[in-house]
Amino acid sequence: MGRRTSVLSSWNSAGMGEFKVHRVRFFNYVPSGIRCVAYNNQSNRLAVSRTDGTVEIYNLSANYFQEKFFPGHESRATEALCWAKGQRLFSAGLNGEIIEYDLQALNIKYSMDAFGGPIWSMAASPSGSQLLVGCEDGSLKLFQINPDKIQFERNFDRQKSRILSLSWHPSGTHIAAGSIDCISVFDVKSGSAIHKMLVDRQYMGVSKRKCIIWGVAFLSDGTVISVDSAGKVQFWDSATGTLVKTHLVANADVQSIAVSDQEDSFVVGTAEGTVFHFQLVSVTSSSSEKQWVRTKPFQHHTHDVRTVAHSPTALISGGTDTHLVIRPLMEKVEVKNYDAALRKITFPHRRLISCSKKRQLLLFQFSHHLDLWRLGSTVATGKHGDTLPLSKDADHLLHLKTKGPENIICSCVSPCGSWIAYSTASRFFLCRLNYEHDNISLHRVSKMPAFLRSAVQILFSEDSTKLFVASNQGSLHIIRLLEGSFKHLHTFQAQSGTVESMCLLAVSPDGNWLAASGTSAGVHVYNVKHLKLHCTVPAYNFPVTALAIAPKTNNLVIAHSDQQIFEYSIPDKQYTEWSRTIQKQGFHYLWLQRDTPITHISFHPKRPMHILLHDAYMFCIIDKSLPLPNDKTLLYNPLPPTNESDVIRRRTAHAFKISKRYKPLLFMDLLDERTLVAVERPLDDIIAQLPPPIKKKKFGT
Repeated sequence: MGRRTSVLSSWNSAGMGEFKVHRVRFFNYVPSGIRCVAYNNQSNRLAVSRTDGTVEIYNLSANYFQEKFFPGHESRATEALCWAKGQRLFSAGLNGEIIEYDLQALNIKYSMDAFGGPIWSMAASPSGSQLLVGCEDGSLKLFQINPDKIQFERNFDRQKSRILSLSWHPSGTHIAAGSIDCISVFDVKSGSAIHKMLVDRQYMGVSKRKCIIWGVAFLSDGTVISVDSAGKVQFWDSATGTLVKTHLVANADVQSIAVSDQEDSFVVGTAEGTVFHFQLVSVTSSSSEKQWVRTKPFQHHTHDVRTVAHSPTALISGGTDTHLVIRPLMEKVEVKNYDAALRKITFPHRRLISCSKKRQLLLFQFSHHLDLWRLGSTVATGKHGDTLPLSKDADHLLHLKTKGPENIICSCVSPCGSWIAYSTASRFFLCRLNYEHDNISLHRVSKMPAFLRSAVQILFSEDSTKLFVASNQGSLHIIRLLEGSFKHLHTFQAQSGTVESMCLLAVSPDGNWLAASGTSAGVHVYNVKHLKLHCTVPAYNFPVTALAIAPKTNNLVIAHSDQQIFEYSIPDKQYTEWSRTIQKQGFHYLWLQRDTPITHISFHPKRPMHILLHDAYMFCIIDKSLPLPNDKTLLYNPLPPTNESDVIRRRTAHAFKISKRYKPLLFMDLLDERTLVAVERPLDDIIAQLPPPIKKKKFGT
């Protein structure tokens, strides 16, 4: 796409009059490809690792919300990811280390060298008490999972080539290991290989140099299913070491496999972007004999499907095209609600953009750098839908690159535009910006305290005099900003002995109140003036996705992953009358079926009855003075108003004014009473920056 400046257009909200809208498309964000997924049946959570070392946790019970993430690292090329007993998460990769994650504090608990070179595969035992890794040097290493750490137990018989895939027999007595040209079956007790099954190198009638076994699955009846670089799905009898059946499913590598807990269904992903579903079905209606049948191919990816998972109700896949795709199994979904819809998750459920309204600046966060832009401007006016010519183009003011291998966790530009703060896992940075005409200079504040590092959220007060920092240990720090320096004012410690990180922060415009939310605890509200906890909003079953405090009223508006919105009066320590009314009546069914979370909430400075919010595919103004829509009401009106009477009719119809004009929407906010900024990231622009997909041979060519 190249660099595009912002476009200014005119938009009539049919409820708040005309806005000028900066349509920004120069946030050149490309998500990292997905390398591994691991499903945890006990908690109904999905762990996803990306090619930059980032690990994300999705809560499938909470509308597929990305509730946690661990920032990436240049030296951590994750090749394997798995859950073990007690909701413990491990990863391993090409740096030869095994990592365990602390899911409460959102940091790495420890890392341990397996001493076998790069690690290509890893699997936890069915009991969850042992961890097995397959290494570059052909070794298989067994670790005991102790309460505090893993401990090396022993090696299995070394093989001639790297161990690329592993699967435990459900009894925990045997293991299948895939390498190059061969599958080995090991006895766990002795660590010896009891069978070696050689895989045919034939690929579409031509003998390849080698056949890579990308995935294996060990079933209860002793069947081993393998997928390989020759496009084959094969079934083996592990007792005799013989091949039972072959399915040729692709003209390229079959790269991944996952089996359902009931072992009546499995899914494979190919380098052509296709996902195939296999099911165990009866040979005849009267027969008890069953056979594996390929039932459904799905083409929801443009590039390699590197990894798949199988939940009780869905097939999950991810790969080079960066999308996490969740395909429901319709026969397994009991309630035909939003769980029955195909999900494609592309963008993080957290904000990568912050805004200085005073200076009309946008700060864009990437993995290893920050970009600061000044928006363009126009003196032109126009009617609804007009594109207005820019009298001044957008300016790229600053490119701030981080040193070292760690990804940026979070960042923020101050409302006044004079400060930028950002954090990595080991360091916290605060920079002072000075503007002289068209020149900008940056001064990095030195000697930032160590307790600020690994911040998970950063926020400035509206007057830019205070900085609020949420650490990954559950504490909240308040910093006073001075000219080019700082002073630590106070730390609110984690509530009731927890170390849960506060992932979302909101400060009131008057600077007196600070609201903080973790992934499972309620929302805590602090009195900044008196430096004490003021109240805790009653806990709710679904995680918070966005929160904000309204001017004047100090009402806290909270959005949850199930699309519910609550309004809580901070001074009165109770839900407002409007909030109680909407909970009593309920939200429109189409509102609840939206499949991307609200990531930002804001308010109009002159219209206290209005709440502005957005997800990735819609922008909404809620007018609390109007009646709520019921399920028979038209929630979305896709067409612009045709005349003045149509505008008036829509204004008074119901409280929800929704626009789907801007999408995918990564950020939207009011710059002033009459100006909005919308940052879009079209999917085609992301795909254009990915490596080309495998060329598929078309019929007749």
